[in-house]
Amino acid sequence: MSRSNPIPLETIFGNPTRINPQISPDGTRLAYVAPLDGVLNVWIRNLETGEDQPLTRDTDRGVVFYFWAFTNRHIIHIQDSGGNENYHIFRTDLETGETVDLTPFENIQALPVEMHRDFPDQMLFAMNRDRPEAQDVYRMNILDGSFEIVARNPGNFMAYTADADFKLRVAKASNPDASADLLFRETEESPWKSLIHWEPDDVLQSFVYAFTKDGEFLFMIDSRDVNAARLLKYEIKTGQFEIIAQDDTFDVRGVMIHPETHELQAYRIYKARQEWTVLDDAIRDDFEFLRSIEDGDLFLTSRSRDDTIWIAGFEKDDGPDTFYLFDRKQRQAEYLFCNRPELEQYRLATMEPISFQARDGLTIHGYISFPPDSDRKDLPMVLNVHGGPWYRDTWGFNPEVAWLTDRGYICLQVNFRGSTGYGKDFVNAADREWGGRMHTDLVDAVAWAVDRGYADPERIAIYGASYGGYAALVGATVTPDLFRCAVDIVGPSNLITFLHNVPPYWSMMLPTIHRQIGHPEQDREFLESRSPLFHVDNIRIPMLIAQGANDPRVKKIESEQIVEAMKEKGIYTEYLLFPDEGHGFAKPQNRLKFYAAAEKFLSKHLGGRCEI
Repeated sequence: MSRSNPIPLETIFGNPTRINPQISPDGTRLAYVAPLDGVLNVWIRNLETGEDQPLTRDTDRGVVFYFWAFTNRHIIHIQDSGGNENYHIFRTDLETGETVDLTPFENIQALPVEMHRDFPDQMLFAMNRDRPEAQDVYRMNILDGSFEIVARNPGNFMAYTADADFKLRVAKASNPDASADLLFRETEESPWKSLIHWEPDDVLQSFVYAFTKDGEFLFMIDSRDVNAARLLKYEIKTGQFEIIAQDDTFDVRGVMIHPETHELQAYRIYKARQEWTVLDDAIRDDFEFLRSIEDGDLFLTSRSRDDTIWIAGFEKDDGPDTFYLFDRKQRQAEYLFCNRPELEQYRLATMEPISFQARDGLTIHGYISFPPDSDRKDLPMVLNVHGGPWYRDTWGFNPEVAWLTDRGYICLQVNFRGSTGYGKDFVNAADREWGGRMHTDLVDAVAWAVDRGYADPERIAIYGASYGGYAALVGATVTPDLFRCAVDIVGPSNLITFLHNVPPYWSMMLPTIHRQIGHPEQDREFLESRSPLFHVDNIRIPMLIAQGANDPRVKKIESEQIVEAMKEKGIYTEYLLFPDEGHGFAKPQNRLKFYAAAEKFLSKHLGGRCEI
């Protein structure tokens, strides 16, 4: 193990060696993502010969999200242009190597909805070709690209579910008052009717996973009448349901459903770490065997159609992810690869779960990571705020944690109110609290670390992307004496302009967004009070701001208007604008440029080390 020199940024943030392995439906080939001439692409391994060949030939942003078609001959992937999130769906033929854009239309967003093993040449997908704010659902023949509409979106449909016969029969629809309805139809030609009404407090936690094979029941997550969302088997005709799993504090998140029988096999609750509970005796021994291989958190990436081969992965906090090909008949697991083998030569920080009481008594959870071999006393600290905010930090390898701790900083991650997974009361406690109690949760977390002697109160930075970037701006304007410096990545500075400029395909979520943040017309004065742009005079700390020019979620005006205001007032700031990026940095050369600038900035103001 080496700690004499900083871990190279390329090792942490460059392209992974291999990621996302998926078995072909017939179990004869393995697909995975790996660099080709420096750009991530899909590769194919023949499991009989062991030969690896590149399949896709992207030369720009790379291919990350892909899956096998049930034809066994085609790979489907999505890609946008320059980070604009106008995704197109592409099909690549394994025999010819030809890649075809199946959705070759201007200014659209197309996303896969479902594939089905019994309809191998078909795909359900959503596309906003007719109206930018509404995604209709189509059934496509992936061989010739022809498609027909199967569900017209009236403008408020947010999600869809097909039954076991590949008929689209369930939709989740938002309402103007931020409530939602679960809609059902008997056939694809029948009118929609409401099965369940979700009040606004339940909308974010409640959704459908799948139909049973007979089409009479739904497996769903539902938070009605409880705090933490529970897993139900819901009977469509009667409205009666069976409670399969529930917890007092944590939402059920994640299920494993048999692809042929459509029966529930396992479910997951994410506490400090993920906890799987097996329900099906047919896979109980498989889980026990896989758990005996490594100590990390187990996950499955794919299963062959006959269910004899699984691709299993293990996530660890202090090392790269590892992947295995698991033969269920032979009860053998063959090691495939890890995603970043260069990291194995370094000692990495571990993530330690924490919890504390916020000033109003709410229990807040999170993670703290210390530099390896440190004395854990009076260290510089980076408060690393997650985005979303309807998201949460989780246990496992995080490249920013590895980077910050290697450079000598404590990395503190806080699942502040509004973070998901801790029940609806916790999520809804964030309503109208952007820049309010969501921020004081972060402040209380810093106090927690300082009071224990871990963090030097004179050397603390606030850092984050998206909502985390907004939090960094709030830290610089609302609590500038708490932080020595701030780093904002694609964070909104003016909540009014941010809400006016959300992507059109977010329109069905606007009632919920307005409920949580505020309405740009009705709550203008309130939103100004919570917008960092209107409090620039309070900034007394240096700032680094980074932005993607093509970001459709947080437009570049959000960064540029506060940078300009700071310049006018003579406040020091560094600004990085990436012309070929969107909401985050997909290209490795851009990531490396940002992190090189960020670690120099942090080193200058907090005293940590740099690679160069």
